[in-house]
Amino acid sequence: MRNRLALLVLMFGWSVVALPAQTGPAAPANPTGSGQTSWTFDTFTPGPCSPTGAPHGGCDPGELVRIRVATVAGGLVQPWHVTFVPGTGDVLVTELPGRLRLVRNGVLDPEPVPGWPAPGIPSRSLHSLVLHPDFADNRTVFLTYVKGDDTRATTTAITRARFDGRALSSVEEIFEADAWGGGSSPARAEFGPDGMLYFAVGVRDSMNSSSDASDRMKAQDLSNHAGKVLRLTDRGGVPPDNPFVDRPGAKAEIYTYGHRNLQGFTWHPDTGEMWATEIGPMGGDELNRLIPGGNYGWPLVSLGKIYNSTLVSEQPWFRPGMEMPVMFWVPAISPSSLMIYRGDRFPLWKGHFFIGALSGQQLQRVAFDQPPPQTERRESLLVPIDARVRDVREAPDGSIYIAVERDTQGGPGSTRQSPTGALLRIEPAA
Repeated sequence: MRNRLALLVLMFGWSVVALPAQTGPAAPANPTGSGQTSWTFDTFTPGPCSPTGAPHGGCDPGELVRIRVATVAGGLVQPWHVTFVPGTGDVLVTELPGRLRLVRNGVLDPEPVPGWPAPGIPSRSLHSLVLHPDFADNRTVFLTYVKGDDTRATTTAITRARFDGRALSSVEEIFEADAWGGGSSPARAEFGPDGMLYFAVGVRDSMNSSSDASDRMKAQDLSNHAGKVLRLTDRGGVPPDNPFVDRPGAKAEIYTYGHRNLQGFTWHPDTGEMWATEIGPMGGDELNRLIPGGNYGWPLVSLGKIYNSTLVSEQPWFRPGMEMPVMFWVPAISPSSLMIYRGDRFPLWKGHFFIGALSGQQLQRVAFDQPPPQTERRESLLVPIDARVRDVREAPDGSIYIAVERDTQGGPGSTRQSPTGALLRIEPAA
């Protein structure tokens, strides 16, 4: 216990030492307190062909890719979403407890961005901040959050605002999800290549330790927004080509349904396909390809168990009319975010999927269409850093940024308000 406390003290504020590279997937942690702020790791491409991302004796280890992981900013509280401000070196980071932070030229502004929380908007937490496709001209941003009422019920919502580089103004709520209940929700948002705003609304399952599936079944009901991905205009309205816009009794905002806890989505740069990561309960995490109007099964199809150790469904693998995951995880890794790399700084990684993981505390690199004997490869990166990866983004210069957090789950001396989060940058090692 004393050694663990000493480790936490040394890692507080993300002051760590440079680690020597070694042959293998990662260099071991060695926090001696020298005050340096980077790690060096060896990775291999194509990389491991074992399902866990560990080395596998039956596969060629591949080509060495040595990476450096550097601290951009520490002292964050549960950083959740990373956004690069075009034409600047600035990075906006949302903190889950409800603050928006600005990292300017590699320095975290000690004060939150003014204008949020906003008067008259009963926000309980802050999730995504995304830029309007025409941000360079209109300076418009969108914030997603959990809001509450006097009965302690909550739902998710979207606000539109103006960001002048230092503060938010003209803050206006443009959409409230019809998903009131208890529990929490991911509230992830992104703009698609079509200029529409995509918004994930989770199932707020107050019975997640019970066989009572009444809350969970809301994900199969098109008359509400729970357990859905929504597709909206930049004013919170309904695009006329949404898949359920003409179906009686269905919410016209719905794009896909049958989701539990969708945490990240992106679009493939070559195919234009929409991909998403989703957290299952005890196992059954998924990587899905989203199609308009698709039903992704929850809770009628799931490879996981609910928290009383019973199967979610008596038919866990397939039902007609429901989409199968492209990849799944049992045991769970709790995939929090998703990025498909398209830059030039890691040429061997082009087209590879990067998935942040909360369980197992890692960044997974997933590559499809790889050489035999296994065409799908997974590599578990950054495990020795021992942090939950909440978001992963490709920076304008082709480096990779991740938002990480540690000790937010109620361990000894921890608190959800502790500044034990950080923004890290992954770049080629010299």
